[in-house]
Order: sequence, then structure tokens, then C-alpha cells
Amino acid sequence: MNKIVEKDGLSTTTYHTNDEKLVIQRDINYQPIVDHNKKLYNHNDGYSKSRELKRVASIPTLVLEIWSKEYNGNSNWFGLPSDVQKKILKKKLNSSEFKLFRTAAGKL
Repeated sequence: MNKIVEKDGLSTTTYHTNDEKLVIQRDINYQPIVDHNKKLYNHNDGYSKSRELKRVASIPTLVLEIWSKEYNGNSNWFGLPSDVQKKILKKKLNSSEFKLFRTAAGKL
């Protein structure tokens, strides 16, 4: 079996191949993201100086793909309609299960 490894920032993609199949393994080092989110969460209330914008979360794209696959069986998060994306984000980010992705307090 052949193996090719690509590293890109926080993620590693490994391609395992043989004569019959290809297996793609994706790993993400989420700890730096979680650590940064904790700092932002405790930094301020998340609002911009003008108070027109609010920072609420930082989510790895791999997690968005997983959430998309859970919802419609397809991992293309950016192919989902924006109202569906908002529905998923609201449900997931208001849950205590995914609080480590939050960068400011409050509910969506």
C-alpha cells in the first residue's frame, strides 16, 4: 500500500492507495482553534467598536462538512442554502456540546 501525506496548517490529509482502492484520511489539530476561541470568549463581548457586528464562533471547515453530512448526507457545507446553514449553526452553537467553538457569550 502506498501512502502520500499532505500537511496544510492545522490539517493533515493522508492518501492510502493500493491496486483496488483509495482511502482518504483527514485529521485536524483542533486544539489551537479551541485555545484561541477561549481567549476570544474571555476577551470582550464580541462586538465591534461600532456594535454593528458580533463575533460568535470559529469553526473548522471539517466540522462544517460533518454537520452538512449529518443534515443532508452531503459534505458540501457551502452548497447548502443560507437559511439551512443558519438553522444548523443556531442548533449546534446554542448546544453546550459545541461550546468550545463559541467566541462570545449569548444565544444565536
